[in-house]
Amino acid sequence: MTELESGEVELRSDGSSFDAFVEAQGPRLRRALVAANGVQIGNDACADALAWAWEHRSNVMAMEHPVAYLYRVGQSAARRHRRWRQELDFPPEERVAESAPGAPGLDEALQRLNRQQRTVVILVHAHGWSYDEVAESLGLSPASVRNHLHRAMKRLRQEMERS
Repeated sequence: MTELESGEVELRSDGSSFDAFVEAQGPRLRRALVAANGVQIGNDACADALAWAWEHRSNVMAMEHPVAYLYRVGQSAARRHRRWRQELDFPPEERVAESAPGAPGLDEALQRLNRQQRTVVILVHAHGWSYDEVAESLGLSPASVRNHLHRAMKRLRQEMERS
């Protein structure tokens, strides 16, 4: 992958620039989609988003924030996977997070957060991402990330005190 004077990325015909992109950004996209949708659906959605990215690689590679865009593509794929699992009567999705030792009820409290808040909490506290990294990956502003995180943490503290 080489950068042109205009700032756009040159695509090589052998696909090596796309491979480098997937190697660098694929795990980040996967973590965000798993945090938002659970392990099975998140992994499937990530695979779908990366397949879509391959088909549209010239457009994706020219984007300013391709991971945020692919996160949205993955969220659309996740909705399809959830419907498919319900239609086939699959067992419910496994927990998004396991309780930490000494924190009974944490996984249930995380499940009660809305998807955006749960995703931000997991990415910041479980994966150690900065607000800027979360904002860029999810297509939000850092201020929105901070608001989601603070509201989620307040709600988690309240629910954990009740337990």
